[in-house]
Amino acid sequence: MTPAAGNLTWTTANADQARALLAPPVAESIHLVPDARVAPIDPTLADTAAFCEAYASPPEHSANCVVVVGKRAGEVRYAAVLVLATMRADINGVVRRHLDVRKISFAPQDEAVQLTGMEFGGITPVGLPDSWPLLVDAAVVAAGEVVIGSGIRGSKLLVPSAGLLKLPGAQGLQLAV
Repeated sequence: MTPAAGNLTWTTANADQARALLAPPVAESIHLVPDARVAPIDPTLADTAAFCEAYASPPEHSANCVVVVGKRAGEVRYAAVLVLATMRADINGVVRRHLDVRKISFAPQDEAVQLTGMEFGGITPVGLPDSWPLLVDAAVVAAGEVVIGSGIRGSKLLVPSAGLLKLPGAQGLQLAV
């Protein structure tokens, strides 16, 4: 196992018995990441810092997915941004310009949950709406294997980061500041 795996016991996420550990949209799309593994966790430890400490998984191998919303001329545009837990994405600069929007912000929690079909704190790039851009920071790809959400707070996915660029709408960019 890689350092990202920490002290968890991981199983193949594509196995039928693993589907209960995934939000429905993630379960429907997990085949797009054939090497993904899943592990159950205490849902109260789903937030990145608590997860990394409790499960001995280094934060430099943990990636956070946030949903952003931007507007231009009355048109609303959603996107997902994936950045390492140790970094911060340049939402108001790089992401805003890339989406060609005048104003951008993090999507409100209830809106992000409704649109993704995932729990807040477990939103992941796997299973997002196909029409959304998925902006993956170059440092995520360079990290090798990374831990990401599973769509629920009660589990995590361990994935080869380069495989994330094969997801619908995925684009690798230099997002971190």
